[in-house]
Amino acid sequence: MASELDLHGLFEHNGTFEYGDYEYKEDCIRTRTIVATFFSVLYSVALLLGLLGNVLMLVVLWQKRCSWSVTDAFVLHMSVADLLLLLTVPLWAVDAVRGWSFGSGVCKLTGVLFKINFYCCIFLLTCISLHLYCSINHTRQMGLCRKPRLVHLLCLAVWIFCLILSIPDWMYLKAASNSNRENDIECVYEYPSRASRVASCLCFHVLGFWIPAIVLLSCYTCVLEQCRSDQYVQKRRVVYIILVLCVVFFLSWTPYNIALVVDTFQDLPSKSTESCDNHRWTALKITHAVGVLHSCFNPLIYLGLSEKFRRWMLTVVTCGSCAVENGDFFPWDFREIDTPTSVPQEEKGSLCPTNDTEMTVTQTQQKNNNDIV
Repeated sequence: MASELDLHGLFEHNGTFEYGDYEYKEDCIRTRTIVATFFSVLYSVALLLGLLGNVLMLVVLWQKRCSWSVTDAFVLHMSVADLLLLLTVPLWAVDAVRGWSFGSGVCKLTGVLFKINFYCCIFLLTCISLHLYCSINHTRQMGLCRKPRLVHLLCLAVWIFCLILSIPDWMYLKAASNSNRENDIECVYEYPSRASRVASCLCFHVLGFWIPAIVLLSCYTCVLEQCRSDQYVQKRRVVYIILVLCVVFFLSWTPYNIALVVDTFQDLPSKSTESCDNHRWTALKITHAVGVLHSCFNPLIYLGLSEKFRRWMLTVVTCGSCAVENGDFFPWDFREIDTPTSVPQEEKGSLCPTNDTEMTVTQTQQKNNNDIV
């Protein structure tokens, strides 16, 4: 009796597998591992250099607090903003290696500090540049801008405006699972609609990047044109140092702005969504890390471009109790430029508040002496 062999069910569930998917996933995992290692090193360098440089900056500024200039106040607030961002760097480093594990509250806080640092730096650089432009071109009208109360109120207004611009981060940032990676939590934006996402992106780019960039470009076009024919070496040195600060800022933050625009406005085809998401994820993470790295650049610029500042830093490191000489000028300071004879003496040079009682007593004594004579 012949036996029959039924092979019908043997190949019933057989199909064609796309082995390219496995290759892609392996490449994706390899890419994310390399990027995570890169982030760990980059964030560690930023944390060490940034904390050391900005803390020394604050120590030096504190030691010369009774001879602060307008620019000193702006630089002080920039260092504070950089330190606030550096406090979040360990969280970003952990996130790069094993995902976000700190909850939505900390996610919102770190995102807000990241945006506040960006806004504060560009707005304060704009204030410094406008002050430099007015000091060089409209020196006689600068007496009002040297009043301590106005300068501190301006810095306070900058911080309040930065907090207002960071409201979308408070609203939309949260810790959520990644649809492309199982068991992985990320600190991401979750917008209720595409319109709100586009509006938030436009607000960030227009108010926080393009408008200040246009103001800075206009200021330095006029300032450099005047400095070209100016023989005052100190003036040109100060202009170039502040210009370098602006150039380094834009080199650090422009890639992130470009990556964010692409991520917001690019419509992805369905077949290449995963691949494009991986490339965009890598671009956003790397440019975000470069932006964080900017928080340690400013002290390095001052050290590299100013021999006096290097001497001051060495003095602070070797002798913490030694005070900075009030007669010296910082590399970004242009009090030597903008001290016209038309400005009253009490408004020159210092942002240290004066004692009205002492001034009144002194004036009374001078009047009595004149009466006696």
